[in-house]
Amino acid sequence: MSFVKDSANRKPIVDTVFVVVEQAKKAKEKYGVENVRDAVIGSLYTEEGKLCAFDTVFSTLKSLDNTRLAKYAVSFTGNPDFQQDAIDWVLDGNSKLYKEVIATPGGTGAVGMTIENCLEPGQTLIIPEIAWGSYSLMAQMNSLNTKAYSLFEGDHFNMASFKDTVRSVMETQDRIVAIINDPCQNPTGYTMSREEWDEVVAFLNECSKTHSIVLINDIAYIDFAYNGSDAKKYFSCFDAISDNVAVVVAFSISKSLTSYGLRCGAAILLGKTPEVVDELKVVFEKSARATWSNVNNGAMETFSTIMREKKDDYLEEKQKYVDLLNERSALFIKQADEAGLAYYPYKEGFFVTLSMDNETRDKLHTALIEKQIYTVKVNKGIRIAICSMPLKAIDGLAAQIKSVKDSLNA
Repeated sequence: MSFVKDSANRKPIVDTVFVVVEQAKKAKEKYGVENVRDAVIGSLYTEEGKLCAFDTVFSTLKSLDNTRLAKYAVSFTGNPDFQQDAIDWVLDGNSKLYKEVIATPGGTGAVGMTIENCLEPGQTLIIPEIAWGSYSLMAQMNSLNTKAYSLFEGDHFNMASFKDTVRSVMETQDRIVAIINDPCQNPTGYTMSREEWDEVVAFLNECSKTHSIVLINDIAYIDFAYNGSDAKKYFSCFDAISDNVAVVVAFSISKSLTSYGLRCGAAILLGKTPEVVDELKVVFEKSARATWSNVNNGAMETFSTIMREKKDDYLEEKQKYVDLLNERSALFIKQADEAGLAYYPYKEGFFVTLSMDNETRDKLHTALIEKQIYTVKVNKGIRIAICSMPLKAIDGLAAQIKSVKDSLNA
């Protein structure tokens, strides 16, 4: 006798990140913080080793009247001000498409909602080969298959693999849902060029002659891109999509405002015609109502207040940490190059991922822990969370990892 549906996957979830987080915590207690290299935590930390929480954000949150924090949002699709502010902030005037916004609990809600509502059970979701693990979990929970495209060909996006993967899935189903996590890809830190995006759009337009196409653009880390608002200019390439292509931009306010626990984000729906956007909106808003009902009003009010009254203060504070990320990544990349430590093409963002096959990855990950170096295993690599590592902890890390790696082959 079972108490859940027959199709449910009963295998317990194991979050490898949190397992290693706990291991690193115990190691610090035993050996001292200065003797442990913790490259695990995927949140932004200060140079003093504390979780970064922008003062602009939390002073705004705390200044709101209690009733504004306590009340329901105006609508389960989000407050009207919030919806407009999300469009203005994210797209930054770079899109002429029809658009609507559904408020979501973090960027996760936006991605999950799209996967759930745009594919039938048994169909296939297209994801990057090296990616955030929850994409696969979302597919699993919705009785979907996944097919992965190779992310890189040398030092650039693997366009051929993306196209081959989409064409392969087109042979078995009438619609395509594909995820591209860009810019600041998790976990590699890659950002696509405008030319790469133009080619993706042209290809999807070709595919749309026979299939419905939904592109999920997961932009979780966009506000930590190194070139600021210029990082958003590629959105204008979506203006070239055909009538049979829809784009869902998954925006994470939780990331952008360093408010991970407040769980706020947005699904920004883009289409060439109002009919495309309206169909998505009707289904998505019912899904929101049935799943989480209402997104955190305090988080939405905080975002809107900052966008309308404190944007310059927010940008100034954020830039300090963008500069710090740039400094951290530059140090690690420079020393990785000097040590001959291979990594996937990094441009910007929270993570650098070392490239290797999974057998080597497993051996190296274990060997690093024995040396009190804590990292995260991802497909075909090991993730280094430079976002949470002070410069002094990054300094010398690449050489140390290369030494441990070489010892495995000795």
